Amino acid sequence: MEKYLTAYELADLLNLSVETIWRYTRENKIPVIKLGEKQYRYKKEEVLAALTASGDLAREEQAIYSKQGDYTYEDYLKLPEEPGYRYEILNGVLVKESSPPLQHQRVSRELGFQLKIFFDEFDPKGEIFDAPLDVTLGDRNVVQPDILFISSNRREIMRKERIDGPCDLVVEILSPSSHRKDRLKKMEIYRKAGIPHYWIADPDEKIMEAYFLKGENYLLVFTGGPEDEFTHPEFSGLKLDLNKIFYDPDSD
Repeated sequence: MEKYLTAYELADLLNLSVETIWRYTRENKIPVIKLGEKQYRYKKEEVLAALTASGDLAREEQAIYSKQGDYTYEDYLKLPEEPGYRYEILNGVLVKESSPPLQHQRVSRELGFQLKIFFDEFDPKGEIFDAPLDVTLGDRNVVQPDILFISSNRREIMRKERIDGPCDLVVEILSPSSHRKDRLKKMEIYRKAGIPHYWIADPDEKIMEAYFLKGENYLLVFTGGPEDEFTHPEFSGLKLDLNKIFYDPDSD
């Protein structure tokens, strides 16, 4: 039985960019099998026959979205979903990453749980969310923070399908592939967007960093690990248990 191919497998097979495969799919230039919302599969022989007949196989045209720096939220909405991957747009540049590892998920789960307990008392009408959830910060920045909090004073930024505007708190949990992105690119985007609180959790180093926007720059107000007591000048009474947050059962 012939195997159905994903867009990435088909792109590798034909030596084309995946953006070109998506474009051919949108323009109905190649046969496609739709498994669900934004989930597509392809039969190699049928695609080869269609591209050969049209003459497109002989050349790879410049894809609509291949010019990095030009991506917008509207372009983002047209991207097909690929299981195992997540996408963001950072200053118009499309960024694709594989799903985070297991320990990343453990840290996210425990940190989100502790924050929810605190914020339920601190600001009962505020809400805490975790990824995947789109946050648009202008037309050329679409991010999916690992954890985010929206206070009762900012509920107007909530839309049915996304968060449209700066949250009160954003937390990014580092993965091996995201260190530079989270520490440089996304931190700068969050700073310019006016997000008051940006935290970084590093599961490998077991370190939590909390930044507070003072004026136009982020000020580091806490850094520490499991042996340290987490306190924050802006969140009275918040005491995170970093031992639980960074606990790794595989290291026992």
